[in-house]
Amino acid sequence: MKHNSQAETGDLIVCRDVSLGYEGQSVLQHLDLRVQSGDYLCVVGDNGSGKSTLLRGLLGLLPPQSGEIWRAAELERGAVGYLPQQTRAQRDFPATVLEVALSGCLNRKGLRFFYSPKEKTEALQNLGKLGVLELKDQSYRDLSGGQQQRVLLARALCAASRLLILDEPITGLDPAAAQDLYKTLAYLNRQEGMAVIMVTHDLRPALQSAGMVLHIGRRGNFFGTPAEYLASPYGRRFKEAE
Repeated sequence: MKHNSQAETGDLIVCRDVSLGYEGQSVLQHLDLRVQSGDYLCVVGDNGSGKSTLLRGLLGLLPPQSGEIWRAAELERGAVGYLPQQTRAQRDFPATVLEVALSGCLNRKGLRFFYSPKEKTEALQNLGKLGVLELKDQSYRDLSGGQQQRVLLARALCAASRLLILDEPITGLDPAAAQDLYKTLAYLNRQEGMAVIMVTHDLRPALQSAGMVLHIGRRGNFFGTPAEYLASPYGRRFKEAE
């Protein structure tokens, strides 16, 4: 971990010369990255380049092989919500929408058997914020893909107060549902000040929404604004495909 003296006011995560991998094999090397309050960072790159591995490192689930990752104290206390890629088993989860959203409060629940009225109110508010409050008593497994993603995002918001981390959140969504999800994330970022880190392969809307772009590639990494990315060799393929 980095010492506080090497982080600036507003920093949530700072990576310095970080390498990540498994069983001695590096997947991602020499990464420098800074994420601050209110940032919107899109992480792009080829399949197998290490994007999901990076998220595990940022969440503190995977220690770096070398370099250091500093995380703000509030993130260590759980002020981060995580929306992983959904599996088929998760899509068939036998619970109500409200129960799924409430499970985002588990870290705060501790040894209490029941959720508090405040936690239930927060879950209902987040479902309302995401436009799925009327579904609160329905079975999660009966929802459409877009509705399920909104419920999972409400769950992540119950866990988060400062940062959302999302891994390919539009996978399996139709274009309209994906557009709705992007609009929701933009609202949470701009109006509520929630920092967002999102791995995506959907480059066009990512560049429209993002404040910063991290490209992870086998030939190196790039970190900068969308305009800087498009002007770089890393973004050239995207421009040529327009």
